[in-house]
Amino acid sequence: MIFGHNSNVKIDNATFHVQTEDRGESHALVDTTVYYQGRVLHRRTNNYFDLLPLDEDRREALKLRLEDQHRTVIEDIRNGKVPIVIPPAAAAPQAPATPALAHREPAIPPEPKTLVLELTNAKTWLSGKRANLLLAVREKSGDWVAGAQVRVEFEGAEHPAVHGQTDPHGQAHIEFDMPHISAPVAALVIYAENHTAKGHLRFALRAKPRVA
Repeated sequence: MIFGHNSNVKIDNATFHVQTEDRGESHALVDTTVYYQGRVLHRRTNNYFDLLPLDEDRREALKLRLEDQHRTVIEDIRNGKVPIVIPPAAAAPQAPATPALAHREPAIPPEPKTLVLELTNAKTWLSGKRANLLLAVREKSGDWVAGAQVRVEFEGAEHPAVHGQTDPHGQAHIEFDMPHISAPVAALVIYAENHTAKGHLRFALRAKPRVA
């Protein structure tokens, strides 16, 4: 089952459309997109590999996680934590609609250009202190993306970014030694982009408890 939420958020004279959806177990992504007049202004994506395989209880946990992400993005918009910048063309006054156009149904927002990232070895990518990432990058249509630039960064740990590139089949293999995690909140973030689209995955990391 795929869950989803849609909300309109009004800030001053602007109305933003917030859409959150589950991309399905094959992707294991909760994806939130903020639109303004059909344009994508912000995107937040988080995986739920930790809930796979889904059963009845985990589906409920996924549903709550999706609702929480949707609510958090809306709150961040209202609190100014999400940097929403309205494009000049979208912000410019529009000519009054003719009577014939005034009764048309609202236009459906165009499909955003986003790359879908999948860590194909999600359960085995970390062995000891060595990370071995097997990544697959494709478009939302399902087509593999060759030549996408892949970048791995760390939040809450000192480590230089690690770079890679997808092969003709949209695959990338990246290996590196994991840094020491000492911060209470840390994450490994994988970015991928080409000249038309981009996407990312984020994995929460935990510091290993000290042995007395």
